[in-house]
Amino acid sequence: MKKLFTTLMLALAVAVMPALACTNFIITRGASTDGSVMVTYAADSHQLYGALYKHNPAKKFQPLMSVYEWDTGKYLGDIAQAQTTYSTVGNMNEHSVIITETTFGGRGELRNPEGLIDYGSLIYITLQRAKTAREAIDIIVELTSTYGYYSSGESFSIADQNEAWIMELIGKGPGKKGIVWVARRIPDGYICAHANQARITTFPLNDPENCLYAEDVISLAREKGYFSGKDEEFSFADAYAPLDFSALRGCEARVWSFFRTFATDMDRYYDYAMGYNPSNRMPLWVKPVEKISPKQVFDAMRDHYEGTQMDMTKDIGAGGHGLPYRWRPMNFEVDGKTYLNERATATQQTGFWLCGQARKDKVGILWFGMDDAATSCLTPIYCNTTSVPECMVEGNGSMLDYSDSSAFWLFNRVTNFAYLRYDLMSKDIRTVVDYWENKMLEDVDRIDSQIAGLSTKALKKQTTAYSNSSAQQLFDAWSRLDKYLLLKYIDGNVKSENADVLSYVVEGKTSSSHFVDNGNGKKIPGRIQQPGYSEAWKRAVAADSRSRILEVR
Repeated sequence: MKKLFTTLMLALAVAVMPALACTNFIITRGASTDGSVMVTYAADSHQLYGALYKHNPAKKFQPLMSVYEWDTGKYLGDIAQAQTTYSTVGNMNEHSVIITETTFGGRGELRNPEGLIDYGSLIYITLQRAKTAREAIDIIVELTSTYGYYSSGESFSIADQNEAWIMELIGKGPGKKGIVWVARRIPDGYICAHANQARITTFPLNDPENCLYAEDVISLAREKGYFSGKDEEFSFADAYAPLDFSALRGCEARVWSFFRTFATDMDRYYDYAMGYNPSNRMPLWVKPVEKISPKQVFDAMRDHYEGTQMDMTKDIGAGGHGLPYRWRPMNFEVDGKTYLNERATATQQTGFWLCGQARKDKVGILWFGMDDAATSCLTPIYCNTTSVPECMVEGNGSMLDYSDSSAFWLFNRVTNFAYLRYDLMSKDIRTVVDYWENKMLEDVDRIDSQIAGLSTKALKKQTTAYSNSSAQQLFDAWSRLDKYLLLKYIDGNVKSENADVLSYVVEGKTSSSHFVDNGNGKKIPGRIQQPGYSEAWKRAVAADSRSRILEVR
């Protein structure tokens, strides 16, 4: 989503952090435990409603299609429809092509307000037309050259069953169609990431197997005064999206934390991630120490810098219950000095998030979830599905309309309640998350065996039924979790239990006997716990209000 912020030139280079932003992680075949290509995406916006988008090719060809800006719904114009289109679900199509994005913004003067295709529409239209990642790159260039590009600078993750690319692009300015762009193939066995800051710097000028680019990407930069060196010294990111403090601390830091989780020697880039040393630039991709499993990829999207110097659960801003979130705005002023809060991968304003998994010789899977990744769950949606679960379908609720049958609203109910006592409730939620995702990963192996050799029609029927049924099971389990958390944590108390959360939520044993009573047969709780606040919070409160609250003995 959009990176909308204004850099403040302060003595210590403190800046406003991006208000809207997304995160992408990319894992190549050789870096994954199961030989799949994986791409993650968190669609983070304070306005975006979480839904699972679905396109099925029209039965009757229509020569034109209307384009509406993804962020605002604004009508941009009509473009020619392709003769052949493919079905899509979310950010993946039936051929296992995956396209996701993060916005880096870049040079504002290069935006073309007359363009007919915004970055969101560009993704979903391309998915309807491309059978491979390389074909998707060509289609993106063709569409923007023909109709004009409406948005600001974008980083795209583009992948298929065989390879993964990072493509960065920006417009050419008012009245000029097309984009300047560079696309680099990520070496097999490596991982890559981007988070609202352009990451492609210098690139090979004569390696079309691994690097593609616009013929005017360097000449336009010269024309605009962004670059004056030798061609081989040209850096896309430095020319079209120069680094500043907020790009480092709010964007590149997320990439650093992801790399640090799986690769060695990343702490030498700590000063870069903190925004103190932009010259100590991180590489575009790194090689993980060990191959990475899908579950590890899912969990990487739940990061709040835990275990690093930026751990959001540790400072006093986390309150009395270790909440790793800070409400917007992300910077604040005290006594004339500006301070900032971190922007982690997991964030409260996520509309939906996903992990697209393109699998060689198997039907691809879109692992899909709603709301904050740290306290929500992914469920498998086969990429050839012909329909989507009712709880995730577009039109079932909106940001202005609550729906009892909407997964977006249900997950938000649970998560927003958990924010009140995060250190306690998040553990229960995570227990359910881990159980569900591990179970689904096992289930997928079983389903793969069952569908092997089926006809195309039978295959789609079975994968659609499984995808929809699993999503509904998750919705039902989360409904029980919603009730469980209210029962257990009402009014700041914590009820003791006779069994763990899985008994109530997964096994459906929702009787009052789950919780400990006082033994008198009246369904009155026994052994109620009152754990209070964290030690750091108690000390902060004591220091702030000592004269008023100190107990006199």
